[in-house]
Amino acid sequence: MKLLNLYDKKKKQITSFFLLLIFLSLANMYSCKDFLSIDNYFSDELKLDSVFAQTRYVKAYMWGAADMFPDEGNLLQDQHTPGPLATDEAFTSFLTLHNYNGMRFVLGEITEGSMHSFGSVWSNMYRVIRKCNTILARIDEPVDMTTTERFEIIGYTRFMRAYAYYNILVDFGPPILLGDEILESNATLADYDRPRSTYDEAVEYICSELETAAEYLPLTVSLMEFGLPTKGAAYGLLARLRLIHASPLYNGGDAARTYFGNWKRSTDGAQYVSQTYDEKRWALAAAAAKRVMDLQSAGAPMYKLHTVQADSDTPKLPEGVTSDPDYYKDWPDGAAGIDPFRSYSEMFNGEAVIPVNPEYVWGRRSNAIRENTRMSFPQRLDGWNGMSVPQKVVDAYAMVDGRPISSSSQGYPYSEAGFSNGVKTFSGYRLNAGVSNMYVNREARFYASVGFSECYWPMTSSTSSGYYNQTITYYYDSPNGKGGVTSAQDHPITGYVIKKFIHPTDAWGGTNNRRMDKGFPIIRYAEILLSYAEALNNLTSSHSIEVNGQTQVLERNMDEIKKAFNQVRHRAGLPGLTGTEDAKTVQQLIQQERFVEFLFENRRYYDVRRWGIYEEVESEPIKGMNVEGTKEVFYIRVIPNTSRIGARIVNKRLNWLPIPLNEVRLLPSLDQNPGWGE
Repeated sequence: MKLLNLYDKKKKQITSFFLLLIFLSLANMYSCKDFLSIDNYFSDELKLDSVFAQTRYVKAYMWGAADMFPDEGNLLQDQHTPGPLATDEAFTSFLTLHNYNGMRFVLGEITEGSMHSFGSVWSNMYRVIRKCNTILARIDEPVDMTTTERFEIIGYTRFMRAYAYYNILVDFGPPILLGDEILESNATLADYDRPRSTYDEAVEYICSELETAAEYLPLTVSLMEFGLPTKGAAYGLLARLRLIHASPLYNGGDAARTYFGNWKRSTDGAQYVSQTYDEKRWALAAAAAKRVMDLQSAGAPMYKLHTVQADSDTPKLPEGVTSDPDYYKDWPDGAAGIDPFRSYSEMFNGEAVIPVNPEYVWGRRSNAIRENTRMSFPQRLDGWNGMSVPQKVVDAYAMVDGRPISSSSQGYPYSEAGFSNGVKTFSGYRLNAGVSNMYVNREARFYASVGFSECYWPMTSSTSSGYYNQTITYYYDSPNGKGGVTSAQDHPITGYVIKKFIHPTDAWGGTNNRRMDKGFPIIRYAEILLSYAEALNNLTSSHSIEVNGQTQVLERNMDEIKKAFNQVRHRAGLPGLTGTEDAKTVQQLIQQERFVEFLFENRRYYDVRRWGIYEEVESEPIKGMNVEGTKEVFYIRVIPNTSRIGARIVNKRLNWLPIPLNEVRLLPSLDQNPGWGE
């Protein structure tokens, strides 16, 4: 099941004819002209003309293109993007020969000639583009096609084409833009040769395509159609791209000069990335985010943050918080009346009904997320025990009253000495006695996301004794510690594992073990809110922006910034902005908030790059607890005992993946990304 969720309703349209299409396209996957997707999709008996004879065949052909997109939740193994393992939010000792390609990337094992799974992304996206261009060129041919069907196909096809280019842009840099062109399979090599676009040209083309697609896409889809793009998905993707385009790395200034100042197109000397700052881009990004925020359905907001109403198990808000005057107001004006732990955790662990989650601007079911939970489960309980988060992530979570661990309050202190005295339960979560005090009094998202030593694992779907209601420790001499596991790499090398997508009933060992279905939010409303706040915060003057025929005037409005940012903080049970902060402080707080809020959601990799801080944040060594020691010496920060820490590469060329070497060799005008092939 791929990107657009070809659920049962659509699969009924995919006849044996369509299965033959897929077989033939896969058989020709490695054509020497990969980037243009010159595939012999049809045999002599089944010509392309047959596809456009009937509407049902066109739809099957279209959904075949959709099926070439990856599972966006597949971020850890055989993945389509470098993802969390290529950032400072994840680390593992798992062997890279098992295709943990994010680790391969930062270890320097990904090269132009050795792309592993990333190379297929480049070629597959151009296959999608070619199929989309074919549909748009021949959509008038089926005589049985209704106007409604025509508009539906145009909307989905143009969205898919834009999304394919988007995937190329964010991971490989400026693409070769083909427009509506379909090159013939018998053309000469010279006919295929063409230069890449500039970054600005690519952004404007993709945004234009998304705008057009949105005109045709529906506002909502049925529960059975969950995963198909909607108008909100097009607008949300456009808002993300506008924010990236406005950010320092791609918008002039020091970061753009440092990374791309000397990178020019060989055919005409044009700068691939603009070296001139344009503040209006921030206004465009703010307007794009605001459009998503203003979308309505049946007179009510189309999207909102997922929340769960407070009950008797919900802890009271911490006392004595005076920094945020709205903090104790009822949600959505403040943090009262909701359960912050469940509001956050149930979005990811499968408890919330995925297709009706109001926070999913665009999402999908993800088999990969469900299967990859095994990477965090204890090895002695049939897990793999090694998908770790670094100490840096743990330290980033605030105390329950919103203060950082470096300046905790007397009422909710942070301490790295001693252990908790008693069991504490809240919101269905159990915090054991004997837990290090550094894990006590932390914010709800910490408990929803991180597994630490002495953490309680319910695993209640298992009915075998010893496989449920277990306390797991990672001390060297414990069953799941480095000295207790049966395979040397199957231990959490930092002393922590990611638990964000694990439901209390999930289990991998024992009788009746099962895992809840998971959803992956490709675009969450929380991202839209924080993007809006960030874009407004970077404005120094007023800008008039036209959106859907309406002119908006945007400026740095602290009330608007506060309203958007504080929703995310309040949902987490934390105080927000006071409204008196300067722009630099707000930017720092937004960067910190995105780090925590979007952990393991594939936003960190792109954020640190667009902000121009990639080298700064990635140069800090990975640290964790002392997994080489017993409990008495476990709770101290150390650099894990692995050569991988020192072998991690921090280099400007890792801003993008390299373009596959065979593509560069075939096309003389195709310039390689900076730092690669030198």
